[in-house]
Amino acid sequence: MALIKSIKGLTPKWGKDCYFSENAAIVGEVTMGDECSIWFNAVVRGDVAPITIGNRVNVQDGACVHVTNQTGPTIIEDDVSIGHNATVHACTVRRGALIGMGATVLDNAEVGEGAVVAAGALVLGGTKIGEHEIWGGVPAKFIKKTRPNQAESFAQHYVEYSKWYLEEQD
Repeated sequence: MALIKSIKGLTPKWGKDCYFSENAAIVGEVTMGDECSIWFNAVVRGDVAPITIGNRVNVQDGACVHVTNQTGPTIIEDDVSIGHNATVHACTVRRGALIGMGATVLDNAEVGEGAVVAAGALVLGGTKIGEHEIWGGVPAKFIKKTRPNQAESFAQHYVEYSKWYLEEQD
């Protein structure tokens, strides 16, 4: 079972059919919808401001979702994929977006619906990424528009993967 930890009376809450790996950590004021997955060594830490996560969101291995007490909360809408070793901090990630492996999204940034933040990209605080745009680089800049369903398809794969792990727990 993952490390589920209350802090200052705030306890994580989640919906049905969620999978949390044994060494994931979920702390504080975290609210998740249904069919979410938090993978190996991932951290979702809502200790100084709330983190709200929609349905079918996956936080992949080694990723960190956190907040800042001056600029929180973190809002992650439905069908978002947060790639391996990514950092999502006190920002908003809209429905169906993909945060690539090793990418960083900083305070007050907004990632638009169906957008892709490329692997290794650094999205500076306050940046607004439009719907269905691909951004990459350090600092991240607009590259091009996405193909139809380019980002959104990843979340469904992780719902399927999480079912494999949930079946093993029975």
